[in-house]
Amino acid sequence: MITADTARENRSRTPLIGLLAAELISKAGNAITMVAVPLYVLGTTGSALATGVAGVFATVPVVVGGALGGAVIDRFGYRTSSILADLASGVTVLLIPVFALTSGLPFWLLLLLVFLSGLLDTPGDTAKTVLLPELAERSGTAIARAAGAQSAVQRSASMIGASTAGILVALAGATNSLLVNAATFAVSAVLIAVCIPRSVALPLRQDGDAPYLRELADGIRFLLKQPLLRNVVLLVMVTNAIDIAGVTVIKPIFATAHSDSGSLLGFMIGCFGAGALAGSALFALWGHRLAGRAFFVWSFFFAGVPPYLAMFLDLPIAGVLVVFALSGLSAGAINPMLSTAMYALTPVPMRARIFGATTAGVAAAMPLGSFVAGLAIAGVGFAPTVLFCAVLYAVLTVIPLFGSRWKGLDAARAEPGIG
Repeated sequence: MITADTARENRSRTPLIGLLAAELISKAGNAITMVAVPLYVLGTTGSALATGVAGVFATVPVVVGGALGGAVIDRFGYRTSSILADLASGVTVLLIPVFALTSGLPFWLLLLLVFLSGLLDTPGDTAKTVLLPELAERSGTAIARAAGAQSAVQRSASMIGASTAGILVALAGATNSLLVNAATFAVSAVLIAVCIPRSVALPLRQDGDAPYLRELADGIRFLLKQPLLRNVVLLVMVTNAIDIAGVTVIKPIFATAHSDSGSLLGFMIGCFGAGALAGSALFALWGHRLAGRAFFVWSFFFAGVPPYLAMFLDLPIAGVLVVFALSGLSAGAINPMLSTAMYALTPVPMRARIFGATTAGVAAAMPLGSFVAGLAIAGVGFAPTVLFCAVLYAVLTVIPLFGSRWKGLDAARAEPGIG
């Protein structure tokens, strides 16, 4: 028998579940794009440098959208911003296969559409991220556990989307697979519109008439004044540059050398996503009780270094997929730890601006990573480039062991008395 109290409890959980479902669907679609675009460029140009250039156009909008989108979200509210961003991104993604199937898709037009899609999508992702704390509070869920669930959803999306992309690319071609991505954006927008009440996360600006650039500067200044946030941004900025080089250039080249049409790329990313899903789920259940600097460094090291070593050593495909899955398992705890620490440090009225500035900061070197990877492979070869990535990643990930400014990572431990 369902009591009135139970009904109220279920209603309070609906927005959180709706948010996580929308993220699952939209990010699964993004994973399809992550696989399809570099494979399309490699297939049509055969150039590592051109693939790197495409990666630049996919990542520059993350920087721009992160920096400028936070203040926009604060003006219009998280719910409205998420819906509009999903719809606009869906249209731009849809145009890629439409042009490819009709009048043709020259390289410059592909770059333009990829740029616009990323520019519109980034503020939507930020809006979904900053919705989480209020929805978690409404559902009575600890922030650390909600962040772990959100990370698990994002990892699930990567696994599902990338694996689906591997199949779609093999069966229908790279550009046609983007039709599915366009549909995922539409479904995500509908879920947010239906499940998230209009009263949730309305514009929270305390200075309603403040100029836009002042709001943007406020978020950046706050970020710079927080030692932990500043250090996180600097560290993740460099590791993200390596990661995006892997996703947009290194892994596609490895996949095309070991599989027809490069469909192996989808399964590489899917195995990593499956491992990360398991890691996020374990963190949400009990790993948050172990969170801290040492656990963070352990997770970061084994998430980043082994995949590059596996490609450098040219392990058998089965071995590569196992390494990617185990690395994903280590990666599952990273985002929940960082998100929980950030939620604890950021004031609610500035949350979108600060998260937007953080997104821009951690993505700042990503365009350079894609371009340099393409240039390096064209210049010195695949193996030296991959080995350098592994060594640099290893050095970077041990940095949080030193200095008191990283102690804030302990905020990711379970809140006393909750959950």
